Amino acid sequence: MSRPLVISDCDEVILHMVTHFKDWLEESQGIDFNLEGNNFGEAMRWRETGELVAPQDVWRKLGGFFDTEMDRQLPIAGAVDALNELSEHADVVVLTNLVDFRRDQRAEQLAAHGLNAKVYTNQGPKGPALQKILEEFSPSRALFIDDLAQHHHSVKETAPDVVRLHFCGEPMIAGSITCAHKEGHADARIDQWNKALPWLMERL
Repeated sequence: MSRPLVISDCDEVILHMVTHFKDWLEESQGIDFNLEGNNFGEAMRWRETGELVAPQDVWRKLGGFFDTEMDRQLPIAGAVDALNELSEHADVVVLTNLVDFRRDQRAEQLAAHGLNAKVYTNQGPKGPALQKILEEFSPSRALFIDDLAQHHHSVKETAPDVVRLHFCGEPMIAGSITCAHKEGHADARIDQWNKALPWLMERL
């Protein structure tokens, strides 16, 4: 009989990202970073001029961070232990919006923090990618964890039977991002792993 399946995002769910990205930009890139919500395009300004960083340069800086700074990323409190506990009862995989050539690097990064999980990379809405994972595993049931409301919307549209938990473990943005639960696209919103784990276990 097939096992349940947990499909988790990585950045701001398993690992902190934006706080480390901010530190790197301000330490070495000459950019001030002040994020409200999830609008990176208006968060980054060149320190010398105060001008917004152009969209192509925002993407270039994000790529540069993942090229050289992934070792900075520290786990969200309780994330690794929670996912390892879930893995005793379900298959656990990671679906992360990184370009495909970074998949192995992300898997190695997570393993170094004690989480050995298969990693899937994706660009854009996550519903279609999640559907392919469901077809691969044919799980008895599936749970999806992500910090961004648009991905919950995408998964709800593509695979509505999947249980969806909106989780954002980064205090810098948790209070200002769109809440997928309030929007009706997630089954719950929980931002601490000590509370999320019992909720997830009940639904396995």
